[in-house]
Amino acid sequence: MQVVIIEDEQLTAEDLAEILLRLPEGISILKILYSVKEATAYFKETPSVDLIFCDIQLGDGHSFEIFKQVRINVPVIFCTAYNEYALEAFNNNGIGYVLKPFTKKTIQDAIDKFNHLKAGIIKTSDELDKILTAIQLQGYHKPASILISWKEKIIPIKIADIALFSIEFKTTRLITKDNQTYTTNYNLDELEHMCHSAFYRANRQFLINKDAVEEVLQYRARKLFVKLKIKGEFDITIAKAKVPEFLSWLKS
Repeated sequence: MQVVIIEDEQLTAEDLAEILLRLPEGISILKILYSVKEATAYFKETPSVDLIFCDIQLGDGHSFEIFKQVRINVPVIFCTAYNEYALEAFNNNGIGYVLKPFTKKTIQDAIDKFNHLKAGIIKTSDELDKILTAIQLQGYHKPASILISWKEKIIPIKIADIALFSIEFKTTRLITKDNQTYTTNYNLDELEHMCHSAFYRANRQFLINKDAVEEVLQYRARKLFVKLKIKGEFDITIAKAKVPEFLSWLKS
């Protein structure tokens, strides 16, 4: 069985490769790919393989972008730390969904499912139902708080108490409604999935809480400028194309 691994963390990719090589199926690792760009280029030139193991959040974007750019008729087992992508995974050749940290058993179970599917024993739709049911049984919900490392402490910050998240010099900051500032290792894509609908992704730099919006002003070129209730100068603008969506969110 010929396998390609798409994973941006080298140690994780090597651990996965080691597990696969120790399984009884006689697996060979054709290639380890570390980014959307690298994987897209590879599959444009390389004949089909038997199976792909794929992380979802790569350093240069979601791996789903690979399947939008290249036609790949290969089953995929997604390995990720986030379980909210299950439905989208199964819309992108997914036949399995392994949550990190994976083990030899969880990888073997995924390979077994691939073999069953290949033999025509399990239908993909049935497999999707099982995965989604398992996720529901895990009681997944959007968290009420996020954990922040500050000095030598770990502090839970309620998401409802956060006014905005922003990117500054490649660092993600959060500012609370009472003007406390912290840094977090999450990126804005991850935070957008974690936060509830009270938050809006204004642009690449800002994710804002509706409760923190003081007023919205007309800006040049039909853009909007968002002024917040907290202290500080924030250049939060809404592009013309997003104005209807933003105003609908603001009044909902």
